[in-house]
Amino acid sequence: MAQTKFDKQVEETAESMVFGIGRILAGWDLDGIKRTDATFWRSGTRVLPKVEGRVARRSYRAGWQRLSFRLVLGAGATEGGYLLSRDPETTAQIVQDLWENRDAALATLETGGIGAASVAAVGGLAYGILTRKRRELMREWVVPLHQALAVPLGIAEQTDPRRYLHVPVNFNDDDAAIRIDVPAHLRFNEDLVADLIVKKLALENVSFTWRRAGKDTHVIVKKRHIPPKVLRLSDPGMREILAKMPESAPLIGLGANKKKVSVDLDHDSPHVLISAGTGGGKSTILRCICCQFIHHGALAYVLDYKRISHTWARGVPGVTYCRDIAEIHDALIQLVQEGRRRIRLAEQLGDDVLEKEPWRVGPRLVILLEEVNATMAQLKRYWERIRESGDPKVSPAVDALAEILFMGRAVRLHVLLVAQSATARAIGGPEMRENFATRILVRYTLNTWRMLVPEVSPAPAPTRHPGRVQVVLGGRAQETQVLNLSDAEAREWAMSGVHTSGEAGPPLPNPPTPEPAPVLPAPSTEPSPAPAVDPSGLTDT
Repeated sequence: MAQTKFDKQVEETAESMVFGIGRILAGWDLDGIKRTDATFWRSGTRVLPKVEGRVARRSYRAGWQRLSFRLVLGAGATEGGYLLSRDPETTAQIVQDLWENRDAALATLETGGIGAASVAAVGGLAYGILTRKRRELMREWVVPLHQALAVPLGIAEQTDPRRYLHVPVNFNDDDAAIRIDVPAHLRFNEDLVADLIVKKLALENVSFTWRRAGKDTHVIVKKRHIPPKVLRLSDPGMREILAKMPESAPLIGLGANKKKVSVDLDHDSPHVLISAGTGGGKSTILRCICCQFIHHGALAYVLDYKRISHTWARGVPGVTYCRDIAEIHDALIQLVQEGRRRIRLAEQLGDDVLEKEPWRVGPRLVILLEEVNATMAQLKRYWERIRESGDPKVSPAVDALAEILFMGRAVRLHVLLVAQSATARAIGGPEMRENFATRILVRYTLNTWRMLVPEVSPAPAPTRHPGRVQVVLGGRAQETQVLNLSDAEAREWAMSGVHTSGEAGPPLPNPPTPEPAPVLPAPSTEPSPAPAVDPSGLTDT
């Protein structure tokens, strides 16, 4: 007898049920498609070559794990139905009570729904906060590394990179270890793979330990040469190193292999930008650099709107400490006038004289500008309060800072500027930010790095190691451990040099009347005598 359509449907349904039960018991995907190399007893590590599209995480689990989950889920559903079916009278009574009190039941469900939604929202927010760093790690580092290594290692691009790339969140810390599982066949170029790892993770001075035997083939990547974990003046040889540093190139710290890291303000960059969040050690960096300049006879202006960032410098000969916004306003105008005087004198002396005797224009002036974001805003507000009819709208102090940044090395005026967020708007424009050829970044975000140092890519991962910074100069970033001087040590070092006897330098001219715009006067035809020298230097206001 010919098989009817109904019989065919029954046979097909029975066959589908048999295959479905078999897939459930075998721990396969229910559609029967094998997507990874997972077996019943072993978890998968990579996607099979012909599989297309995204592969769910459950496809990597071993068959026995998926079977266990399905049995537990099925048992829970069966148990719930069984408990209700054993007592039909109770079940009917529950349904009847819910129907008779449906308004109260709906109100309860509504309240419960709001509560559940609130719990879900709070839980989702907490989950997002707790996993933010991990998600950033995957997006910025792990996925790009997987895309670079997939072809050289012969791994399917659909493979979940977490299956073979074990990169810790703090992978840039000194003692962190990166493990990368590689195919057992070893049919790849190890040098190429190592080079890609270094480039994509922005690593420097690392070692590679390859395990080539057995099934568990992998490579371990660790830092090989690292800066000192802590750097203090009491460390052996540090005082000698500090004493030998050139007058124009103060020590910032030590890099890998104890390499001295410094910036020469007469050759590399006349100004330094320090970008760091709260607690990043900005004041420690400034204290280290500034006390060395004072030691060699420089005069320092500390423009500290916070009032307490550099208490070590109060009373030190050669230092003017400006705390109030009015003092900072007047100091910047005073300094730009001194810069103009030095420009005129430099023109008269000529390049040949200045190259041999740069001190002829005057002593080195170092300007510490703390918290530029808040200080610039306060300067603008202060000018709005004191501005009279006919005065320019733009604060002359803000204009003075811009002019100082463009004056160049010959006038020996140097700005050490600190900012939590050194945006172009905070500093006064992108062209002003470009005057800082040396930039020191600590505890930075990737967005901050891309804004301040776009020429160095990829950005090295930030570290929470105390005192560890990235010094960027000439398109190269160098990891550095900053010399940590205590307040007493910085004060002692500053006063142990030229200013020991309280002697020294020329005073700055009195603050001028604010002008509509800074204009450099024409040079005089005859040389003008240098101003009188006042040994007391700048005083603490």
